[in-house]
Amino acid sequence: MIIRVSFLLFLLSLPVLVLAEVLLWLKISGLPELITRFGSAMLLSALLILVMAALLAIPKLVIRAALKYFSAGERLQRRLMFVQTRQEHVRQLFHFRTLKVKYLSEMRRKRLLKANNRKHIRSLSKSIHKDLLSIKKELPKTTFRQLRQDNIRYRKRQDIEALLKLQQKIATLV
Repeated sequence: MIIRVSFLLFLLSLPVLVLAEVLLWLKISGLPELITRFGSAMLLSALLILVMAALLAIPKLVIRAALKYFSAGERLQRRLMFVQTRQEHVRQLFHFRTLKVKYLSEMRRKRLLKANNRKHIRSLSKSIHKDLLSIKKELPKTTFRQLRQDNIRYRKRQDIEALLKLQQKIATLV
């Protein structure tokens, strides 16, 4: 309603200002100045009505928004969003902790497996060494040295299959 009144004042001021221009063109003295002031006053009042309406509407909108923000429904909605966000966070945290536990247990398993393999390789190498020492007198020195060097080299490379083949080779030599 206020906007209509303001718009109507603006529209009515246009013909008044045009009339003042026509009267000025017809060289009628005094009257064009009075009509121009009247048209300018109409334009100014239209603008003032709009500004006043806006200034009165803003506090009303702020109060309405504040009441809506602090209403029970909005508080429940915000609380629900908080709980949902928290649940999502806990779900992600659980997921990433699960991944961490799996990763750490896999690393531990690999580390233990590697240590176990080193232990078995050492024990196999010692067994081969004992076998070599037990048949040392029956073997030529070059063959004995070569087999001993193979044993040491395979142990350093951690090559369990080569050590097993070497053990079988020694067993066939006896």
